[in-house]
Amino acid sequence: MRKLPISNPARRWDREVIEYDGGESPLAHVEVIDDHSKSIIAQNDSPDIGFDFSVNPYRGCMHACAYCYARPTHEYLSLGAGTDFDRKIVVKRRAPELLREALEKRSWKGDTLVFSGVTDCYQPLEAQLGLTRACLEVCALYKNPVGVITKGATIERDIDVLVDLTRRARATVSVSIPFFNPDNARAIEPYAPSPARRFAIIERLASAGISVGVSVSPVIPGLSDQDIPKVLERAAAAGASHAFAVFLRLPGAVAPVFEARVRAAFPDRAEKILRRVREGSGGKMYNAQFGKRGKGEGAYAEMVDRLFKNTAERHGLLAREDWKRDEPSTFERPRAQLALF
Repeated sequence: MRKLPISNPARRWDREVIEYDGGESPLAHVEVIDDHSKSIIAQNDSPDIGFDFSVNPYRGCMHACAYCYARPTHEYLSLGAGTDFDRKIVVKRRAPELLREALEKRSWKGDTLVFSGVTDCYQPLEAQLGLTRACLEVCALYKNPVGVITKGATIERDIDVLVDLTRRARATVSVSIPFFNPDNARAIEPYAPSPARRFAIIERLASAGISVGVSVSPVIPGLSDQDIPKVLERAAAAGASHAFAVFLRLPGAVAPVFEARVRAAFPDRAEKILRRVREGSGGKMYNAQFGKRGKGEGAYAEMVDRLFKNTAERHGLLAREDWKRDEPSTFERPRAQLALF
């Protein structure tokens, strides 16, 4: 895997900023940083996010997607939202133990746990560390419903656990595929599996009897929106049962990271793409207003939404808007089994 040159937007709280002349930026290697947090379940109350509770074994993501809305979270760790986010990965090694402790608390009622709300739980490090797998095993033991959103092919390693979860509780997987064009995908998601590889993930999970769908997210105006029909058609053919889409979100430092990548990868189309982004966000690069930040606004966003819904319906893909209205929980504390775990 080739190394990235170090490039981070200035953090909001920095008093001094280091700038490198062209070609002089040092290369970044992957650095693993231990997180000693004492909790693992995160709760959100945003009306624009389709789940209440999530588990994040990792912070930062080696997939290096330019559009990742979670990039600003690295700033709270005194790290950068650019290369630092891609190459300084924060790891919660005690995640399975912390999750088991959380599920033992009387306050926990068995709501669906989504992996993950911040970064990809099946990014490359998971192949070595197995934290997501161990957390899913805890959920299976407690019969706690699970939702997974990922681009990572390592999820295929855990088909056995997901099948067990399907049998004992509920497990729903959404594979994120915003692009059909592999060249565009490589430019914006440089270290994520190719679109073709992700369609293969859907096919393998579906053939194992796991509920799997496609997340055509984010929808990038002027770049990935034209791929929506092909992505939905191919996903349905691979066995996807549901689909959803989220409009491009560029909060804080994400906007300059995204713009820099677009200008570098598509110099002849960059202005048109960025203009389309603004058209779908009320004239700005990002509108943080509840109800609009994940859906976009204006005629262009409405056109894209109609295209998605009409195509999904034509291919028999059910809407997967959120995990908040799931069936009653199957959650159960396995008293007799804890001593063996």
